[in-house]
Amino acid sequence: MTPIEEQKRAVGYAAVDRFVRDGMLIGLGTGSTAYFAIERTGQMIARGAHIRAVPTSLATAALCEHFGVPTIPVPRDARLAVAIDGADEIDPRFDLIKGGGGALFREKIVALVAERFVVVADASKRVATLGAFPLPLEVVPFAAPYVERAVRALGVHVVERVRADGPFRTDNGNVILDCAYGAIPYPAATLAALSGIEGVVAVGLFVALATDVLIAGPDGVIDLLRED
Repeated sequence: MTPIEEQKRAVGYAAVDRFVRDGMLIGLGTGSTAYFAIERTGQMIARGAHIRAVPTSLATAALCEHFGVPTIPVPRDARLAVAIDGADEIDPRFDLIKGGGGALFREKIVALVAERFVVVADASKRVATLGAFPLPLEVVPFAAPYVERAVRALGVHVVERVRADGPFRTDNGNVILDCAYGAIPYPAATLAALSGIEGVVAVGLFVALATDVLIAGPDGVIDLLRED
């Protein structure tokens, strides 16, 4: 493992060890740091814990199956005790940019139905102001040209995400538009403006959702304090 991978494993394991208990229904995120939270949950189950998870993507569901973590859809009549996921950027108020992996809609739903939303990341994801990482929008394909024009009218450069083998599609069959803001000093206002554009399914701004942020660095895992 590289030093960064070791840090991601440390913080993913720490989140599960601290917040997940026998009998819980939890949410498990998507990405390279969330991978280790899934692995650790599987280890708990192998030792006899009874835990079920709502995965935030088909890739996460496949990892859950690999590590022996039972999965269910989003429940109708219960909240998740905790959801654990990574982030692309984290500001001092715990507002986030997410969606680099393309799972932002499902990630946001899981965060919304969790009693506690724990973000795990390495220190490189901490920023003073969101926006250096392109902000993803999940968009209905039919509406993508309209949404792209509307966002460009705000003075923002927009690129539709593609794979090496063709257009990128989310697990919901939608497209991702990556928006190069440069700086987002008012995340709540930006979220409201973009959410109001017809055709936008989800905005990769997670505002006032994270309850805990664990950061891994060379000296171990730290629990950040939110700046209000």
